[in-house]
Amino acid sequence: MTLENIARQTHQAAQLLALLPSQERDIALLSMAEALEMSAPEILAANLTDCQVAQAEGITESLYNRLKLTETKLKEAIAGVRNLVKLEDPLGSVQIYRELDENLLLKRITCPLGVIGVIFEARPDALIQITSLGIKSGNGVILKGGKEAIRSNQILMEVIHRGLATSKVNPQALSLLTTREEINALLKLDKYVDLIIPRGSNELVRYIQENTRIPVLGHADGICHLYIDKEADAEKAVSIAVDSKTQYPSACNTIETLLVHIAIAPQILPLLAQALQAKGVELRGDEITRQFLDIKPATEEDWETEYGQLILSIKVVDSLETAMEHIRTYGSKHTEAIITENPLTALTFCNQVDAAGVFHNCSTRFADGFRYGFGAEVGISTHKLPPRGPVGLEGLVTYKYQLLGDGHIVATYTGEGAKAFKHLDLNYEDALLR
Repeated sequence: MTLENIARQTHQAAQLLALLPSQERDIALLSMAEALEMSAPEILAANLTDCQVAQAEGITESLYNRLKLTETKLKEAIAGVRNLVKLEDPLGSVQIYRELDENLLLKRITCPLGVIGVIFEARPDALIQITSLGIKSGNGVILKGGKEAIRSNQILMEVIHRGLATSKVNPQALSLLTTREEINALLKLDKYVDLIIPRGSNELVRYIQENTRIPVLGHADGICHLYIDKEADAEKAVSIAVDSKTQYPSACNTIETLLVHIAIAPQILPLLAQALQAKGVELRGDEITRQFLDIKPATEEDWETEYGQLILSIKVVDSLETAMEHIRTYGSKHTEAIITENPLTALTFCNQVDAAGVFHNCSTRFADGFRYGFGAEVGISTHKLPPRGPVGLEGLVTYKYQLLGDGHIVATYTGEGAKAFKHLDLNYEDALLR
């Protein structure tokens, strides 16, 4: 079957999916979760083979960490599927209900985007998140995973299709592509695909952004910072810095640069170094940092690098303003955090730093759809236009306007003696009860 036929098939199945009641989509999600649980040994075995092959081919450490599907990761992904069932149906929500005139009623109502194309590297658990979000939001999904995860992705999609076979969701709404050549073909299918979401390296994201007419949602870089203010609590600062760097080093919400106020640097830098190096982190520092720590020098390139591994650059700054200026210069607008006990300083940082996520006294690793209570996420967007940050259900629906009249014409409201509009906002739920 050609890719265009696959896309057409997915598009048709998505149209039917959008018409299913919320209860039927939730039943499909529960069937999917059950199938994944029952097939866990099969899934983990396939992933182990992918990991072994990838290691033999010299895969990078950060990509290997994303590829490896542990039992814990799989359980978390399945829990995310079940959590989606608990969330409200994002479809059919009436956002505006307005009486323009008597018997002329305007509604703005939420609806699916249509078909979403997701291109991702490694991370087979992302396939579970994306397909489940597609079902809940009434969208068809075409996925293209990296070759390093081909066995994992194939068995996951096979298991998901088996689970959906017992539901009213047509499995053809979810399609998996397996060859690199299919990426370019997918990017040309603007007739059937409504949104492209790339998840992977900077090069992958930029290539996709530059080679398609389909709207693209995502981010190219994940250069996140943690600023330790002069009024920071040292114990909190060390704990949060370690978590933000080492909890999952290859994640896009992991910090790559640590900024430390000069007033607290002599006391806290040795504590930070001890805790981070105990976790295997290689530290690099600017000239002032190296007066306190015996570490490698940091270069201009370090401030611009998303390591994706246990390497962290440290810079000492003389003020909040200098820290924010560094973030403005090198940050990727993903997630930035401050550690301080001064509420005014925290408020200034949170209000003035331009990023999808700005945190106070907590780890940057919280920037995640599952942790935000979205059930799961299809990716993270650093664009100014919404959706921004972790993209869950709300980011996968759009809206349309429905105008219900009774022979109304515009001529009645124009020219001499024109009739005035009421523009009266009504409560839709109250209207349903009448």
